[in-house]
Amino acid sequence: MKKLFAYFSKMELILWSVSVIFIIVSFCIFDRESYLTLIASLIGVTSLIFNAKGNPIGQALMVAFSLLYGIISYTFAYYGEMITYLGMTMPMAIFALIAWLKNPYKGNKAEVRVNTISRKEHFLMWIATIIITIIFYHILTFFDTTNIVPSTISVTTSFLAVYLTFRRSPYFALAYAANDIVLIILWILASLFEVRYISVVVCFIAFLFNDIYGFINWQKMKQRQAT
Repeated sequence: MKKLFAYFSKMELILWSVSVIFIIVSFCIFDRESYLTLIASLIGVTSLIFNAKGNPIGQALMVAFSLLYGIISYTFAYYGEMITYLGMTMPMAIFALIAWLKNPYKGNKAEVRVNTISRKEHFLMWIATIIITIIFYHILTFFDTTNIVPSTISVTTSFLAVYLTFRRSPYFALAYAANDIVLIILWILASLFEVRYISVVVCFIAFLFNDIYGFINWQKMKQRQAT
């Protein structure tokens, strides 16, 4: 435990601790029944603090979070979220885990080597994103997905996030932050019908702050690794 706490900075420990406290308190106030949501939220926020360090453990935890979140999404007919996380985020997290393990920084498997994506790859990524978005829009329409517009936007931001994570780009955290904002909106809409989903809203608010920190820390990692 001492080694684990020494691994994280005081700022990271405070960020993780505050996130966990808010998640647990919101669960106790608004839910108190869906322990699957609580477990998923705690796993998710823990994965983000490891991701912020470029540690592959974060991707392993993201696989578990994606599975649980897909189940939670199904309960409110957010089929877009379910399909996205089970069919895209979870498999891509597995690929990202492998990619991060294969690309350690100077042999340190607790820190991935930061990558820079070319303009050509950026262009191809956006083309792929547009195609994925159009395809998923029709799929979600077919399944009569609740709140179709934000659900479709969530697919877009999720694809960008998982692709950039796989490619070890610092901008994966910004893409996830954008996805967090969309999900906050989605679950606020859900909480208008079932108050227990407010705990999910709080979860993604915590995710947003963690992802912003992750982007800042990856920029520092990039500069440090370049020297």
